[in-house]
Amino acid sequence: MLVKEDLLKKLRSAFDLNIYEVKIWTALLARGMATAGELSDISQVPRSRSYDVLESLEKKSFVIMKLGRPIRYLAVKPEEIVRRMKDDIQVKADSHVGFLEDVKQDPVFHEIELLYKQGIQKVDPYSLAGSFKGRDTVYNHLRSMLDKAQKSVVVVTSAAGLQRKIKRYKGLFQKLADQGVKIRIAAPLPEGNSKVLHEVKDCVQFKPLEGFKGRFVIVDDQEVMFMVSDDVDVHESYDTGVWVNTPYFTKAFSNMFNSYWNELQTAKVMKK
Repeated sequence: MLVKEDLLKKLRSAFDLNIYEVKIWTALLARGMATAGELSDISQVPRSRSYDVLESLEKKSFVIMKLGRPIRYLAVKPEEIVRRMKDDIQVKADSHVGFLEDVKQDPVFHEIELLYKQGIQKVDPYSLAGSFKGRDTVYNHLRSMLDKAQKSVVVVTSAAGLQRKIKRYKGLFQKLADQGVKIRIAAPLPEGNSKVLHEVKDCVQFKPLEGFKGRFVIVDDQEVMFMVSDDVDVHESYDTGVWVNTPYFTKAFSNMFNSYWNELQTAKVMKK
């Protein structure tokens, strides 16, 4: 049985399995019940490894060992696996969050806070800049920028980037808007734009972009994060952003945007 490589890749990522585990597992799913030898032949996993792999899958509750000889293995319903994994992840996450909350109350945390404050005072505030590689890393820093916003937020992005940011930050956008922060977003209209834009129509001003490519975020005319590549041309793991925290540079960036913004037409969907 040959399973498409892209499916194996997605399953490995979703269920945190290695390549041998996912091959044996999908082979068993297709058979329902089989011996280690049969699964080895079907999945093309070396027989010497199939027993270890099945033992690992059994510990993870992906398979059940059937009593009797020869030993056979039963597939567990995928829905049950997902439910168990969600429960396990939730328990671990709650435990970790609780641990981090406890750390914040520990004297050690106050010591490292003090170290940071003393260290940052030695840094020239006009030389704060850095680069971030990987879209998740970039978005994590964007989150910290947005959390500090007090007056204004400007987002210029791609159609795909618009959907990603609304999905990730819509709750934060609403919170900032409730605090009086002015949020403006300019991006090409994605297909089926009504749904994604209606999710934030009460908290952001949106104008569609045409014939312009760029991705950047400006917060309070103080700091800016701009991307160095078109997201169509780069894998998310290599998507790189440059962050600059200098009012002089950021204000110039903001002024150019304001001139362009005034020429754009408001999207009809945002007028409803």
